[in-house]
Amino acid sequence: DTLLARAGEIKQPKRRETLIEFADQIRLSRELCRLTCDAPAPEPIDDFAVRDPDPEVLAAFLDKMEFRSLRTRVGDGKAPARDGASAFAPKPMTAPVISPRYAPAEPAAPVEGQTFDVDAYVCVQTLEELDRWIDRATLAGVVGFDTETDALSATHAGLCGVSLAIGPNDACYVPLTHEHPPAADAGGLDFGGETETREPITQIDKPEALARLKTLLENPAVLKVVQNGKYDLAVMAQRGIRVAPIDDTMLISYVLEGGLHGHGMDELARLHLGHEPIAFKSVAGTGKSQKSFKHVELKPATCYAAEDADVTLRLWRILKPRLAAARLTTVYETLERPLPAVLADMERAGIRVDPDRLKRLSSEFGMRMAELETRAHALAGRPFNVGSPRQIGDILFGDMQLPGGRKTASGQWGTEASVLEELALTHELPRVLLDWRQLAKLKGTYTDALIEAADDRTDRVHTSYQLAAATTGRLASSDPNLQNIPIRTETGRQIRQAFIAAPGHVLISADYSQIELRLLAHIGDIPELKRAFAAGIDIHTATASEMFGVPVDQMDPETRRRAKAINFGIVYGISAFGLAAQLNIDQGEAGAYIKTYFERFPGIRAYMDRTRAEVREHGMVHTCFGRRIHIPAIHSKSGAERQFGERAAINAPIQGAAADIIRRAMVRMPGALEAAGLSTRMLLQVHDELVFEAPEAEAERAIPVIKRVMEGAAEPAVALTVPLVVEARAAGNWDEAH
Repeated sequence: DTLLARAGEIKQPKRRETLIEFADQIRLSRELCRLTCDAPAPEPIDDFAVRDPDPEVLAAFLDKMEFRSLRTRVGDGKAPARDGASAFAPKPMTAPVISPRYAPAEPAAPVEGQTFDVDAYVCVQTLEELDRWIDRATLAGVVGFDTETDALSATHAGLCGVSLAIGPNDACYVPLTHEHPPAADAGGLDFGGETETREPITQIDKPEALARLKTLLENPAVLKVVQNGKYDLAVMAQRGIRVAPIDDTMLISYVLEGGLHGHGMDELARLHLGHEPIAFKSVAGTGKSQKSFKHVELKPATCYAAEDADVTLRLWRILKPRLAAARLTTVYETLERPLPAVLADMERAGIRVDPDRLKRLSSEFGMRMAELETRAHALAGRPFNVGSPRQIGDILFGDMQLPGGRKTASGQWGTEASVLEELALTHELPRVLLDWRQLAKLKGTYTDALIEAADDRTDRVHTSYQLAAATTGRLASSDPNLQNIPIRTETGRQIRQAFIAAPGHVLISADYSQIELRLLAHIGDIPELKRAFAAGIDIHTATASEMFGVPVDQMDPETRRRAKAINFGIVYGISAFGLAAQLNIDQGEAGAYIKTYFERFPGIRAYMDRTRAEVREHGMVHTCFGRRIHIPAIHSKSGAERQFGERAAINAPIQGAAADIIRRAMVRMPGALEAAGLSTRMLLQVHDELVFEAPEAEAERAIPVIKRVMEGAAEPAVALTVPLVVEARAAGNWDEAH
């Protein structure tokens, strides 16, 4: 009231005028949001008091609903006996903290009974003590498991130790290769040639410890609970131990809430346990002072490592029961749980590269970059740093006054690829800059990086796959990333030619043909597309014939190219503007193409409308294999973000189903190859393609097995109404095979 009464005294004109002009609306807004403190209650206020439930009534209800953990806290505290209870069943703990359905979960408050006592963790330093822990874990039937190493690459990492957890605060660390840091790093002082002596580190002989751990980790009656277990499986496989069976808390969380939040251990601990785990930097340091884990003293190493296993086991007890409640057990068991072991074997195998060819390519790219840089300087009329977005912006929109410039929040001109692509339609310099950037990326990301990543002894590179990176189920590749090498450009082909088979072997590339369009035909129930795929007609030719009335046998390449752009663009929600830019036509013509497309294929519009309705109502969509894909953007206050969410939701069931199919194929492939008596092994997964290495003599036998597994991967879970087709070839290098 005082603010409105004295609005005329406000110095800022806009603010003063707004308050004076809209005073009545401001008062009304206050009334609309004011709480009514004297509203009548529907029941007497005393009826809302919290009272203890009737133990007999509650106990009977909990027994009926099989809430056994909660049942132990009611009445006599005894749950009814279970016949044939699985050794893998979660043991009673406090009730799970379940995060919200549609939005990233808020961190949970610490839960009573789930406090952490790192001083309770045990450092195992004798074989007798290790045997006791192994016996206890075997008797329990389930154990949290984690490894500690001295490197991020599972292929080259040294094993510092392992940790086991049997229950809350009941965990241990088994150091194997810890050692004192070098004197300079440890702060050791040298007085006249005399250096402070340090006590030897007491730990178990590594071969003896691994021999005993092998009996536990390979015991089929003991479930090993891991977090991002692919790494631990690869580390132990390097030492001749096949860890199985496993449950992976990262993957369970990913199945339950993919797209809502991250699935790393620290984030899951905050969300579900209300706990902040010990940070690695707190025990190993940071920056130049960071030390290898093998140099960490045993006390802090035990607290850090044992806590990881403890947290993982607690998360499993909370998350695993939710799979059944959400009807997602089959998704986890068929698409996620078996994959870490398969990927760990692929990563260990790696793929061979030709370092000499890569060095030549790197040199060629460098020379071409220098030529492009000289050309760019000539076009700009002065030298500048072609790798500097700020200097590029100043040249294009300052010196040359090109249209379409806009400044970012930092105040510099935006020079991202989309801006340069638009300018390149009418100006040469942006095209030169784009070509330079492409070569710089190929040189830095691939030719130089692959040379650096290749093992000196084998010339093989070992990528790492992330299972829970993309919400749709797509795998991601890193260190090095082998999934984004350009396929259709000449430079991309040159890089693929550097991936070669081992002597006496060939590479086999097996690629799904147009799998996303086939799945669109099935999921959207599009009769016209189904008929074309069933008849084996080129889908882009068939689409062009439907849209433009050109007979299939008279189709020209340009018309087919336009149909292809529309086919793939529609799946990704392309706009008239985007299609116009892609086909170099005006927006009106592009809009007419899209309108004609929906008229000729009304089922696609119906599918899109159904999917929009589903994601608006549920905040998620599903693949035909049952995977949930959460789309939190659909509930954003921003209209642009909601539209993005709708486009993502339309594409997600299609791209997600494609990812599910190739996962199913990968899970089945090793067994199928072994059953056929083949030594062929799977090396890479790149989007819709699998790459294998086979002895030359068995390639012809391997290809039919590979095609059969991949083409039948959807069965029996989903009876597709269109055929899956796989194209496979063998050659000496990846490019020729692809």
